[in-house]
Amino acid sequence: MSRRHRAEKRETLPDPKFGSVVVNRFMNAVMKEGKKSVAEGIVYGALEQIEAKAKTAPLTVFQTALDNVAPSVEVRPDRRQALAIRWLITAARERNEKTMVDRLSGELLDASNNRGNAVKKREDTHRMAEANRAFSHYRW
Repeated sequence: MSRRHRAEKRETLPDPKFGSVVVNRFMNAVMKEGKKSVAEGIVYGALEQIEAKAKTAPLTVFQTALDNVAPSVEVRPDRRQALAIRWLITAARERNEKTMVDRLSGELLDASNNRGNAVKKREDTHRMAEANRAFSHYRW
């Protein structure tokens, strides 16, 4: 490892099917142990199931789910999306469906309708932040 300079940040390329950078970031977060093709199959399969169940464009459902799960505006904009992606994936992994495709599609549909564990995580985090803000004037 060279100590001369910090590594340059590489820009994320859009995914091949939808041409969306956000879907590619989501896919990279789903990926485990560098298995990108498995992550692609999971994400694309979940988006196909969403299209079949909701009868709407899967990217609109995906984007509304991310917007519903993302924390308030007080967090940095790049961090908001990363937290929403992480919360969606962890909530999907904890679900009881048989395959990860079913879990992810179910959690995305729930999050787009303002339900599910990822939305609950956001609400709990906001509630905790409000409680901490209420006691911030005390000096311990």
